[in-house]
Amino acid sequence: MPTNKNHTFRMLSGTTPVQRLAAPHVIVGAGIAIALFMVALCGMSLYQSRQDAMARASENARNLAVIAERDIERNFELYALSLQAVVDGVNDPEVMSSPLHLRREILFDRAATASYLGSVLVLDAAGNIIIDSGSDVPRRANFSDREYFTVQRDKPNAGLYVSDPYLSRIRAGSPSIALSRRISRPDGSFAGVAMIAEELEYFHHLFAGLSLGPHGVIALVRRDGVMIMRQPYDKSVIGRNIRAASTFRHFLTAPEGSFSDTSSIDGIQRLYYFKQLHDLPLVIVVAIAHSDIYAAWQRRALAIGSLMAVFAVAFIGLSVALGAQLRRRIEAESELALLARTDDLTGLNNRRTLGEILDQEWRRARRTRSVFSLLFVDLDRFKGYNDTYGHQAGDDALAAVARCIDDNVRRPMDSVARYGGEEFVVVLPDTPAEGAAFIAEKIRSAISALAIEHAGSEYGHITASIGAAAWAPEQDGDVTAVIRAADEALYNAKATGRNRVALSDPLAM
Repeated sequence: MPTNKNHTFRMLSGTTPVQRLAAPHVIVGAGIAIALFMVALCGMSLYQSRQDAMARASENARNLAVIAERDIERNFELYALSLQAVVDGVNDPEVMSSPLHLRREILFDRAATASYLGSVLVLDAAGNIIIDSGSDVPRRANFSDREYFTVQRDKPNAGLYVSDPYLSRIRAGSPSIALSRRISRPDGSFAGVAMIAEELEYFHHLFAGLSLGPHGVIALVRRDGVMIMRQPYDKSVIGRNIRAASTFRHFLTAPEGSFSDTSSIDGIQRLYYFKQLHDLPLVIVVAIAHSDIYAAWQRRALAIGSLMAVFAVAFIGLSVALGAQLRRRIEAESELALLARTDDLTGLNNRRTLGEILDQEWRRARRTRSVFSLLFVDLDRFKGYNDTYGHQAGDDALAAVARCIDDNVRRPMDSVARYGGEEFVVVLPDTPAEGAAFIAEKIRSAISALAIEHAGSEYGHITASIGAAAWAPEQDGDVTAVIRAADEALYNAKATGRNRVALSDPLAM
């Protein structure tokens, strides 16, 4: 709505609408202060609760990591001992000279029958199977191209080596990793490899039994960045090297620790807890999504926060209501006075207020011998607009035009009023004819730029004609002469084609 009506009322009354008492402000201020203090206490409590949720999540992640770590280390320790027994047996001539079935019983203990354990094989220096835990007669296959074989062949001190994930060639493509040890001749030269294949299903089954929340992750990563297993399982992730990820760089900074970061795999922000496994080149990682950590807290915070907000608002509302009782009567009287001076549709000054403004500004102009200008603004062919589009559309158009006029009259001393129907008057104290014409043209252009459709207009949209008149100290006459001159200028603007500004002749006043 137009903004100059309150200014007009203050100008007419000479004072602010209400002389505020101190008591209402004290009551409202105290109520707000108390409410804010309670909200702050609630906020501090919720913040501490949030910190506690993160601490509990960190502890839970650590506990889950320890559970997984102990299971993996226990199994890998057994496998490492079994591999060492195989290496020692292969280097024992008496064992190697035993009958095949007896040699297999000696080399491969009952650990070779463990769940999720694949083959236990002995490979010669060329990568061929020479001893097979699954059969007295070794299966025919060559693994000289496998990573675990080349590492043991090329690095005499590799020790127990955990390989990249691979698809088994002798077990229908089962995803696996290999634990391997080098077999050396007495002179230290490479004689082959003893290896145990561990099915990745073991890790999948182990991790699936740990509760991590809807978006939680548990993973086993080799220290060089190779992903051994990740739950939730995604075969495209297994074997991927995540060495470049920001999360992985944290894993090598300490034996164990926690941090928050965003996953490079799925973009979810999580709390990570990591722990390096003793004597194994592996890192166990448990990651709980922030959304899961704070889910219960958010529900609780929403409930408590909502109740506190309602209570604070009610408390402030009560304070405001008490304060309002002290000023309600005066404000009601002020509002009534203001409504009596404004137009209901446009919010501009009404014709009654216009008369008071004209009288006051005219007397001031005469007293100070200053220039006084007046604009008459009339919408072109507006009756036709109402007939075509209806009175509701007409009212909307009038309100839009009123806002447009008010927006283009910026000085506090200027006033805009609805004169009646589609006519508006702009009072411009201390404004010469040239300035009035400039403002009038600005208003005319702005109304035209609204582009409100008007099929009955020669311009295709709503336009306005404006008549401008100015009174100078050296002229005679009274305010009615200025009004009459502005009205005649408006008539000239209409008669010469509409959608234009016409300035009255000062000599005609």
